[in-house]
Amino acid sequence: MSNPDLEKRFTYHAPKEGQPEKYTTFQEKAKELAYLIDAECPNSRERSLSLNKLEEVIHWANASIARWSNDD
Repeated sequence: MSNPDLEKRFTYHAPKEGQPEKYTTFQEKAKELAYLIDAECPNSRERSLSLNKLEEVIHWANASIARWSNDD
């Protein structure tokens, strides 16, 4: 028995044409926001959490691109 959702989640997705550029764009925009957070937010648990969550956002955005872009 096969579960398409699990297959999509737990299979390596080699980058397809155009995807690396998308990853780079997301990384650059996230880095801009990370520097803003670092500059404007006091050194605190909340600042640390916001940076961690921003990292998480990029992870999931990249996963979305890898799993669903140019889906056949």
